[in-house]
Amino acid sequence: MKEGEKMLNESVLFLVLLLVIGFFAKNSSLMIAIAVLLALKVGGLDTKAFTFIQSKGINWGVTIITIAVLAPIASGDIGFRDLTGAFKSYYAWIALISGMLVALLAKGGVKLLADDPQITTALVLGTILSVSIFKGVAVGPLIGAGIAYTAMRIYSFFT
Repeated sequence: MKEGEKMLNESVLFLVLLLVIGFFAKNSSLMIAIAVLLALKVGGLDTKAFTFIQSKGINWGVTIITIAVLAPIASGDIGFRDLTGAFKSYYAWIALISGMLVALLAKGGVKLLADDPQITTALVLGTILSVSIFKGVAVGPLIGAGIAYTAMRIYSFFT
């Protein structure tokens, strides 16, 4: 068996295992993502497509999430009156500060994901487990990497 065939079988087996986990966890997002990846792999488009997806996928995901968050503004469901009224609440201020902190964490996460492939593997596995078992949302690698990056910086400051 050639090395490429071994990798093909191993990666397909890994994806099928994750597909089964997604099925039992009733996680349609995970199952759709795996089905797309398997279709690209079986169709022989994996070499170029996976490289492209790996380099652009996070940006696409952030763009789609941003569109979903802004849709109520575009539809008129949320207007300036709602915005000014929201800042009269302590919860709104907590949400504003939380949003700012998460964005700062994600900034560090992007750097960590680019710089350290070992960390990326652990973060992706953690995200898959959370999505599959706890019905989490797959924004975990970016935020998780940001939290890890911040924790690593704090650790290195004290050592």
